[in-house]
Amino acid sequence: MQPTRILILVTLVWAVLGFCASLIPALQVIWLWGGSVAAVFVLVDFIAGLSLPAPVVERKLPSRFAMGVEQLVPVTLRNRSKMGICVLCYDGIPGDAESDELPWKGKLPRKGFMRIDYPVTISERGMKDFDLAHLRIFSPLCLWSKRVRGGEIQSTRVYPNYEPVLRYALLAMENCTEQMGIIKKNRTGLSREFHQLREYQIGDMLAQIDWKATSKRLELITRDYQEQRNQTVVLAVDCGRRMRALDGGVTQFDHCLNAMLLLAYTALRQGDHVGIIGVGGADRWLAPVRGVQSMTTILNHLYNYETSNSPSDFTEAAERLLTRQRRRALVVMLSNVRGEDGNQLIEPLRMVRRRHVTILANLREQSVEDRMKKPSASLDEALEVGAAAMYLEERARLLIELRQHGIFTIDSLSNDLPVALANAYLSAREMV
Repeated sequence: MQPTRILILVTLVWAVLGFCASLIPALQVIWLWGGSVAAVFVLVDFIAGLSLPAPVVERKLPSRFAMGVEQLVPVTLRNRSKMGICVLCYDGIPGDAESDELPWKGKLPRKGFMRIDYPVTISERGMKDFDLAHLRIFSPLCLWSKRVRGGEIQSTRVYPNYEPVLRYALLAMENCTEQMGIIKKNRTGLSREFHQLREYQIGDMLAQIDWKATSKRLELITRDYQEQRNQTVVLAVDCGRRMRALDGGVTQFDHCLNAMLLLAYTALRQGDHVGIIGVGGADRWLAPVRGVQSMTTILNHLYNYETSNSPSDFTEAAERLLTRQRRRALVVMLSNVRGEDGNQLIEPLRMVRRRHVTILANLREQSVEDRMKKPSASLDEALEVGAAAMYLEERARLLIELRQHGIFTIDSLSNDLPVALANAYLSAREMV
């Protein structure tokens, strides 16, 4: 049991009254009687507070959270006492979580309950634990308080924020891919298969007209084609220490995960299989899955991916990939490579290129672009611009060399990477 501010204030008043009584003898009787009465109340309140049962804490934790997205967590406090009690509650949220409405303070009715819906935002992916709730129970007169823990330890999963992916998905289902910036190029005769017959539309090629159906219907009928299905796409994401760098408050690794989610959804809607392999860090592999319903499998596989403290070994990753994916596929590697990575990167990608169609999606830092656009007012700033220009030039030379070896490359900022990657996939899948 701990004294509250009210008890401390009462004690100070009694001490001041005692000082006054030492100067004015007539106040000594009042001081003694006041102290005796106060002591009785303090003692009775102490015993009553000590006997108060702790409220029952019931937390209904959502099964999943989205990283950086505010979500409500309902907590119910049940009072087992025959009298109302004042409670201060702070739930045991994870260390990387934030909530503006904690701690909560209120009064629980006797034999009643109170439901608290507080918002919480978790800033990191992975499995997170909600610890026991911290409760501070006040005595009936609020002169004493005691601290207890309540509830139970619960775990939940924090997924990448795939809300943008859902937005793109809705546009795609409404046949509005042009609003997404995703371009579906029509390459008649290249890995395309017959889909359906439809009425002729202005702009259709004469080679698409089905003359037999036209003669029967007495109107122009054209063949509609769709992209060939049952291709395999393997997403290789760099989990090395370089991907820990922040870009707009979010790690480059998480930017790549968001782009992967859109690409995975696009590929699954095309009828393709999608597999995932980690480059660097732990040995992670998801065998190719198919169907839009497999997005849940992909999310469950990706949500706890973490970057390592060591640089990525591209050669080892290429050997693992070639061992696990023997059938020809479209391999998309997401990373942030620089000019000095040429010796460690070119040969592994050439190994993969011999068997698979290969795309390197390179994430470009927004901070470097901003530095190039910012005017220079001093020698140090001019040197920074020169260093940034040299850095970008080395990256460009590396990407040119990779293209010469038959490797598709993308060099985009984080905001442009998802759509650029989807466009590259739609262009390259016909070569698988």
